[in-house]
Amino acid sequence: MKLNRVHHIAVIATDYDRSKAFYLDVLGCELLSEVYRAERDSWMGDLALNGQYLIELFSFPDPPLRASWPEATGLRHLAFEVDSVADARAELLSKGVRCDELRTDPHTGKAMMFFFDPDGLPLELYQA
Repeated sequence: MKLNRVHHIAVIATDYDRSKAFYLDVLGCELLSEVYRAERDSWMGDLALNGQYLIELFSFPDPPLRASWPEATGLRHLAFEVDSVADARAELLSKGVRCDELRTDPHTGKAMMFFFDPDGLPLELYQA
């Protein structure tokens, strides 16, 4: 088997409109398409970052909570590369986003930090 690339990452939100606003207005993603699936009472939005398809944003009625701390078993987090972690952190904080402190990756020496989407999903900023 030959994998070509990661196609998408799926995120289930408890409040679709709130999470859509976060990914579009705070993180700068672009909404490519959006559909309401009546049979599932579910919204699905395709979001892109810098013209590349990246995130499928879903809503479902009463989704169960999932452990989301970065050290929980399973998919750990979604990381975004930025030119300056410190500047991006300051911008996120100015928009009321919960952010951890700046860190240095002990393996690469690069700046990094975790922040959280409206449902507490751990996201990471990583220095280019």
